[in-house]
Amino acid sequence: MHLFSLLLFLSLGALVKFVSAADSDWCYTGCEHTPSHWANIPGVSCGEKRQSPIDIVTSNVQIDPHLLNFTFVNFSSKHAIKSINNTGHTVKCTLEDHQVEVSGGGLDGTYSTLQFHFHWGKTEHHPGAEHTIDGHRYPMEMHIVSLKKGFSIQSALQESEGLAVLGFFINATDDGDMSGPWAQLTSNLTNLTEVDVKKNISINDLIGNVDLTKFFRYMGSLTTPNCSEAVVWTVFQQPININKKLVQRFLTDTGLMNVYRPTQPLNGRDVFASPATSLPPSHSWCYEDEACDYKPSHWHILPHSYCDGKRQSPINIDTGNTVTDKHLGAFIFTKFDDKHAIKYITNTGHSVKCVLHEDMVEVSGGGLGYVYSALQFHFHWGSNKSDGSEHNVDSKRYPMEMHIVSKRKDLTLEKAIETPNGLAVLGFLIEAKNADSHSSEQETHSTSDMEAWKKMTSYLSAIHKINSKVNVTEEISIDDLLGDVNRAEYYRYNGSLTTPSCNEAVVWTVFKEPVKVDQDLINMFPTHAGYHNVYRPTQPLNNRKIYTTSASSAPVPIILLLLLACLCSFSHVYQEEDD
Repeated sequence: MHLFSLLLFLSLGALVKFVSAADSDWCYTGCEHTPSHWANIPGVSCGEKRQSPIDIVTSNVQIDPHLLNFTFVNFSSKHAIKSINNTGHTVKCTLEDHQVEVSGGGLDGTYSTLQFHFHWGKTEHHPGAEHTIDGHRYPMEMHIVSLKKGFSIQSALQESEGLAVLGFFINATDDGDMSGPWAQLTSNLTNLTEVDVKKNISINDLIGNVDLTKFFRYMGSLTTPNCSEAVVWTVFQQPININKKLVQRFLTDTGLMNVYRPTQPLNGRDVFASPATSLPPSHSWCYEDEACDYKPSHWHILPHSYCDGKRQSPINIDTGNTVTDKHLGAFIFTKFDDKHAIKYITNTGHSVKCVLHEDMVEVSGGGLGYVYSALQFHFHWGSNKSDGSEHNVDSKRYPMEMHIVSKRKDLTLEKAIETPNGLAVLGFLIEAKNADSHSSEQETHSTSDMEAWKKMTSYLSAIHKINSKVNVTEEISIDDLLGDVNRAEYYRYNGSLTTPSCNEAVVWTVFKEPVKVDQDLINMFPTHAGYHNVYRPTQPLNNRKIYTTSASSAPVPIILLLLLACLCSFSHVYQEEDD
């Protein structure tokens, strides 16, 4: 038992050392490494893509039915808080070992609670919560930090969900109890060193009557260096209300101010909410065959919509009016052959989306001018009886279309969607393979690897519920799905996203040769997703130019046949003249 306690002590010491990235190396104000420069500290993760805190935009939050009630063990214990300490960056309350736990609430396991601490601002008019809600910042925020059971500190920091942090907003009120648990807790703030807590205070006493069934959930990081991306975040919707004089004590009695990190880019992450959470009226959109108030013809009246702009997508590609551009050369596809690039597949309610591992797959060349990081690819389809590609070619619609979405490497996603060439989307038209044409050389050439498509579509039955997702364990590369379709011949134009908010930020590439896939595999998309005809109608070109690659040389066998025919004809004429 003594050995176990010693090991735990050493592990906790390692956590403080590892997470703090040498406390003297960073600060909130008054040193070289303020928050905007934390990413420059050697060995930290503060410049990565899954950072916390964030602004929670409630109109973009999705309800997750799996985020049910938490189970809190010993949150009501009045002897769980061991000590309180002014760390120089915050006020931290350390808990007794192995007493407090949290599970449920959609967490993947049970977590042992280690400590809780606070973030605050400067004055009543300069609040200091870390997370914000629709841009609103509360005066303070309390973080309850827990370690996943069965993990050491070091191993937990390497895991996506190694730590669970519960975030509680703290609101300053004009009234409120000046002699209750918060008054008892703040009476310790004048001590600059670690002191034992003599008061009988429980965590539940501090939380008060906050509704613990209403919360937001996202994947993030620690909010101080090392900024390890190992945190599953829970941010409760309702704030804790305490007297503003007690809030002021954190500032006046510690000498610390503005001890919070600014919000970080979301970088495409999803934010979910528990079913009990109150969200603003949704502005949900849908396609033509679905039931909602915002069908494609009404997307332009959605909040923050660009859907009535002048460079909207998709379009009909009139091949007779394209312009040859000699700068449209070969692409460079990086890691398109990686069989482990697909992280998970999800049913968004509008499409089937395959999310890629971050910073792995890239595309450049092809006249793009920048290197783009591939984020995901998704599909648009019709029904088992109708076609559903988004782009048309000479007014022909194909059964399906696959979009590989990438963003410029030098931009955040938020900045990319505001930049005319911030995104690059590769569009591949999908056509049913003719089962009776196996002998055709052209058919064989343009048919993708059906084994890869079978592997991918085998996951569809696991995501028939909207917002469900499944991790991809099969070996499937993007190259496998595309097969040996011709990627040298394509069309290029400037356009937009084809779903709200229809940002006009896309450099579009639509490949000329369709990918050929078995009809029964195409049919699995509407069958398992439960919806069909998920495509936007073509949009006006509005005088935009559609560019095309230079005409390639004819395949060698055809040239040889033509040459032979010419020789034969020449020989025949020569013989006639001799006669």
